[in-house]
Amino acid sequence: MPRYIDPLTDFSFKRLFGSEPNKDILISFINSIFHGRKNVVDLVYNKNEHSGEAESIGSVIFDLTCTGDDGSQFLIEVQRTDQANLKKRMLYYSGKLIADQAPKGRRSEWNYQISEVYVIVLLDGFALQNGDGSRYLHDICLCNRETGEVFYEELGFFYIELVNFVKGEEELATDLDKWLFVLTNMSKMDKLPVYLRKPVFEKLFDISEYSKLNTEERTMYDVSLKRRWDEYNVRETARQRGLEEGRVEGRVEGRAEGRAESKTEFVRNLITGFGFSDEQAAKAANVTAEFVRKIREELAG
Repeated sequence: MPRYIDPLTDFSFKRLFGSEPNKDILISFINSIFHGRKNVVDLVYNKNEHSGEAESIGSVIFDLTCTGDDGSQFLIEVQRTDQANLKKRMLYYSGKLIADQAPKGRRSEWNYQISEVYVIVLLDGFALQNGDGSRYLHDICLCNRETGEVFYEELGFFYIELVNFVKGEEELATDLDKWLFVLTNMSKMDKLPVYLRKPVFEKLFDISEYSKLNTEERTMYDVSLKRRWDEYNVRETARQRGLEEGRVEGRVEGRAEGRAESKTEFVRNLITGFGFSDEQAAKAANVTAEFVRKIREELAG
């Protein structure tokens, strides 16, 4: 067993970021994402469940929601499986956080004094659909499509593609770089590196030692770690199978129609199952980016 727990399991993430004694760790992580544009000094944790307004909506479960010292609200989620409606779901969550701010009456006095709302999504093991494969942070806001000028600053979405974060120790230039490096590599380390000698990281590594978990916590962690491994193996097996099927079909001569259909199905799987960008799917399937775009348009239609 490695010295430190994997921070991206369900158990670990909530232990490290979702408890009142460790809120300084979450504050540091949030501030690293804003990179000086916003500074959270303190926060309080909210209830993690917001019930739907109708049975058709059902129950909406958030990994973590909290409110900053200035009233701004944050929704933090670790997403391990790709979903066709991921962006719509995040938009729904943010809309609910906004709608819940409205008072029952006397709205004229309230005058729509909406607090800031930010959604932070960590994508673990897959890429964002329509991503270019080279960026790991997507900072999204409402803006003028023609000029790019920000139209409304106080609603934001941060999508972090961990599969695209490939920086080494010598390339860690920002606090966010250091945080993402820790999230993806801490379970492989045997001590706190010198370049992370800051109080927040010292605390993080201290409470992440597997040996400091009690028996019940070890059981919970082991279960969540196995679940993460299983999910990774399912994705990897499907990916390898798809690649192999594509290679086999590609070697069949004299059956252009069959090859085209196989390529089409293969590309569909790469888009819907693994969130490949157009360029990534084109390279994996050995087709043109235009071929991939047409299939993506068909799926969207």
